Amino acid sequence: MLHGIDVSAYQSSTYGTDGLSFVFIKATEGRSYVNSRLAAQAKHGRDAHLVVGFYHFLWPGNITAQAEYFVSHAPEKRGDVLAVDWESTGEGTHASNAEKDAFIRKVKHLRPHNRVLLYTNRHFWLSVDTTSYAGDGLWIADYVSAGHPRIKAKWRFHQYTDDPHDKNVANFSSAAALREWATV
Repeated sequence: MLHGIDVSAYQSSTYGTDGLSFVFIKATEGRSYVNSRLAAQAKHGRDAHLVVGFYHFLWPGNITAQAEYFVSHAPEKRGDVLAVDWESTGEGTHASNAEKDAFIRKVKHLRPHNRVLLYTNRHFWLSVDTTSYAGDGLWIADYVSAGHPRIKAKWRFHQYTDDPHDKNVANFSSAAALREWATV
């Protein structure tokens, strides 16, 4: 298993990279939020030779506009990974299955040279999701032993803790295999 983290504006732009192969960075949310540390966090990951990914926190409604907003702010580089974060909003709402699927398809259309993933938690995957559509792969959050999420679906990334920050593993045999997969 390869190790990585995900960061947002709450984390430093100079997060630790020792022993990591990848980083996911929150880029946008809805149609009005952009991570103020996005460029610095991306540069730090690239300088450490990590595979860099960006994610968008999906709100219900205006799916095409959200996809366009996300790709207009996420740096465009071949080999970067893009993801949609599908879970409950702070208001307790969430995008529907159809909206989640449409968002992934729209981002794949707008960025055909990038992998596009679904990030979601175990509850959403087992109890809310009805389509099992995850684009190019599933990034599952389930806080158990690294690499052992409690789902039967094939997954690419597993977020296994948020203490002291979000830690993940990737189901690839090597960093080179991850990099090759990421380069569509």
